Amino acid sequence: MKHIALLISAAILMMVSVSCEKLDNEGTGEETGDNPPRYLELSTKSAEFVQQGNNFAFEFVDRVNQSEKNDFIISPLSMQFLLGMLLDGAQGKTAEEICKVLGYGAGEVEAVNEYCHSMMTQLPNLDKKTKISLANAIFVNRPYTLLNTYKSTVSKYYQAEVSNLDFSKNASSLKTINGWCSKNTNGLIPKVLNSVDPTALAYLLNALYFKSEWSNPFPKANTAKEPFTLENGNVKKVPMMKNNITAYAQENDDCTVIQLLYGNGVYSMQVILPAQGKKLTDVTAAIKAKGWSNYFPALVSCDVDLWLPKFETKYEKDLNDILSDMGMPSAFSPAADFKAMSNSALCLSFVKQDAIIKVDEEGTEAAAVSVAGMVGMAFISGQHIVFHADRPFLYLITENSTGAILFAGKYSGK
Repeated sequence: MKHIALLISAAILMMVSVSCEKLDNEGTGEETGDNPPRYLELSTKSAEFVQQGNNFAFEFVDRVNQSEKNDFIISPLSMQFLLGMLLDGAQGKTAEEICKVLGYGAGEVEAVNEYCHSMMTQLPNLDKKTKISLANAIFVNRPYTLLNTYKSTVSKYYQAEVSNLDFSKNASSLKTINGWCSKNTNGLIPKVLNSVDPTALAYLLNALYFKSEWSNPFPKANTAKEPFTLENGNVKKVPMMKNNITAYAQENDDCTVIQLLYGNGVYSMQVILPAQGKKLTDVTAAIKAKGWSNYFPALVSCDVDLWLPKFETKYEKDLNDILSDMGMPSAFSPAADFKAMSNSALCLSFVKQDAIIKVDEEGTEAAAVSVAGMVGMAFISGQHIVFHADRPFLYLITENSTGAILFAGKYSGK
């Protein structure tokens, strides 16, 4: 499997001489010192939502990949949180469509809230060497108000900050909203809006920040320019990090996957490299057909001669069309029903996501901000593997005990 799947969030060069000891996808690093691995404790329903969320993630990544020729990085988890807050304000067909897009059953709003709350409160505390922060906010135009029941729900489950601003004062409102984004992404995403619509009802935002060290850092002295084959067949030189490590990997006819651990092993980057002659779309189609957890039910321990590009990717994407095509067109039309949010709520004017990832010899830093604009009613081993990530690939950043996908991306050398 020569790509890291879904969507999106590195390229790998690896020779693997294995001692084929099987490990399921929940395997992580050993307990060391005062930083033992901790794992998510989820209800049965929330655990099901992780798998359904990963199916959403791959569908999300596949659609973004088909619409982009260049590199991208997205956060399916950030989008799940944003859609979760929107779901709390939706009713009727609008709510059913949002649930369908997320892969959840209709009428399971409370269970979705419990799942998001569990992820918010537990993810930041699993690894002392990994910094994760999740934040939610709703900025409301001063002429409007949100229902108290809605504010109570998003405050309880999403720890959402609800603030009133005067959107007619564009500069001050913009400074507040963009300042919140910068603060909650450690400055990686300083701006998500260029202007504020004075007629809007509200802006809903989720911010996700991730920073961690590799369990096995790449020696900086090993990094060197190496050939990388682009999707069009051309070849260019890119800075390639190199290391010899023991890692978990697996291959099939479509691709090779390798798991690179962070910190105490709770989080990892899984790089999915398509087989020679295969495209990223071939890999994502195969994963979507079988499901991520079934596609690679077990990885094996391998000795790896690893090459991975050192890179930085910034990405911004308007998602109205993609989310509509995935199954929630009503939310963007006057037929939308968000009356559980506000008596003045009409429909979504836009949904977008900004994201960034930096991958170097020491580790990974990534951030994403998802934002939705709401219009008011008055407005409308034993084996040997060679894994050289010297061609376009996909990558994921996951929580290993559940496989929950935090980030996903494509690296194509562009």
